[in-house]
Amino acid sequence: MRPDLPYLAVDTDRHGNERIFVRRFGRKIRLREQRGTRAFVTAYNAALEALECAAPQVLAPRSGAPAGTFGWLAASYFAAVEFTNLPAVSRSTRRGIIEACLREPLKPNSKDKLALCPLPLLSAAHVRMLRDRRADKPGAANNRLKYVGSMLSWAVERNLIRANPARDVKPMRYATDGFHAWTPDEVKQFEAHHKIGTKARLALALMLYLGAQRGDVVTFGRQHVRDGVIRFVPNKTKRKKMHAVEIPILPELARIIAASPCGDMTFLMTEWGKPFTANGFGGWFRDRCNEAGLPQCSAHGLRKAGASIMAERGATDRQLMAMFGWESSRQATTYTASADRKRLAAEAARLMGSDQRENSDCPTELSHREKA
Repeated sequence: MRPDLPYLAVDTDRHGNERIFVRRFGRKIRLREQRGTRAFVTAYNAALEALECAAPQVLAPRSGAPAGTFGWLAASYFAAVEFTNLPAVSRSTRRGIIEACLREPLKPNSKDKLALCPLPLLSAAHVRMLRDRRADKPGAANNRLKYVGSMLSWAVERNLIRANPARDVKPMRYATDGFHAWTPDEVKQFEAHHKIGTKARLALALMLYLGAQRGDVVTFGRQHVRDGVIRFVPNKTKRKKMHAVEIPILPELARIIAASPCGDMTFLMTEWGKPFTANGFGGWFRDRCNEAGLPQCSAHGLRKAGASIMAERGATDRQLMAMFGWESSRQATTYTASADRKRLAAEAARLMGSDQRENSDCPTELSHREKA
């Protein structure tokens, strides 16, 4: 069993061998001990300590980088209420990306870092440089632009800089479908491997039937259910709007919950009897996908599959918004528009087929005789 420990990452090499790493501060250390053993935990603690010792020093708001520099601005932003009010996962992700930008050299092979750039000299060229240095990964490049731009917008509001240079830099354009969306056959394959009564099948059912994110699924418990309806506020939006999502517990889901091992306060528990963290659950569920022969699948893609299935069965934008807790119709329209295109293409194909059948009803010999 995989320990529910933070900062673990799993991948597979070209020979199909699973590798486990401790990843933090942009670096990683491989763990070679067998999972679930004391030696594994010892190696994990040693790797975590080594990464923390080698971590870059965090700049304090009034120390570290000189006042009026880009690094000083970042440290001030990290101490601001606009940043500290963000969810913990968002803070960690945003801070890691911004601090990586601070460590970028002003020029290739230069010892001068961007953290020491005076704010009056900070320009769109610097922001474009940060974006372009991750051009090999357009998603990461655009994340740099997004988070640095947010920080600079905050600085404009605080009158720390006159204008936001990131506004003059466009994000990179690239084609991606994001996380792999499960197909119905993949769901059946997972269910065939993980029978009702297992924790893996319970996790799949909670995400599939409730359309919830992994950060919400790990908090669900019997206290959230009343009169056959589960009620919760999505973690991703609770700091903006306390809009509760209310979803009925379908009979199939109720049957799976009743047959599964559940905790007192949360349905899903680790092997040590504690609630999962969001990251820990994501890694654990990925292992269950691998066991079912589905290495391309993850918890993220299951939510996409649910939205696609509902849209193809005729769900409207408002119904998807209510089910998945979306605040605007923009994301819902992505799925309904895709379903509409698929439906229209099928209708067009049927029309083409009927036209060919009508033509085939007229034998060539008959048409020749009519012409004669």
